[in-house]
Amino acid sequence: MKINEIGAPKGANRNTKRRGRGSGSGHGKTSCRGRKGAKKRSGRTTRPGFEGGQMQLVRRIPKRGFNAPFKNVYQVVNIESLNRFKENSTIGPEELKSAGLIGSVKEPIKILGGGDLKKVITVKAHKISENAKRKLASAGAKFDGLA
Repeated sequence: MKINEIGAPKGANRNTKRRGRGSGSGHGKTSCRGRKGAKKRSGRTTRPGFEGGQMQLVRRIPKRGFNAPFKNVYQVVNIESLNRFKENSTIGPEELKSAGLIGSVKEPIKILGGGDLKKVITVKAHKISENAKRKLASAGAKFDGLA
């Protein structure tokens, strides 16, 4: 047996439905569309969420709160995770990304005060919490804000 002689297992492949080819095809006259209505006409499809005229689920469910369209979502980094960097080094978005602490260099970064810092470093980020600022100062480290 050669590799070109191997076929698909039985039942793996089906013949395509050849619609609109007359009554002898087994899909004749209405071409598997049934009779009348919007789904039977050419070019007419229903929009996503359409439930046949019934009030859609998205409109039946109560809405709560407010979603700000332009809110700032920060990538958070805890103070304790900065201990992996070398003493007296400057840590910016590129260094945090290469260490795997943030996902994107383009998104804003916020430093939070989780854990303790044991090294003197300079941190460059967009925002910092008050707790993190105190812990940086007590360790002798500095914070430089990014625009």
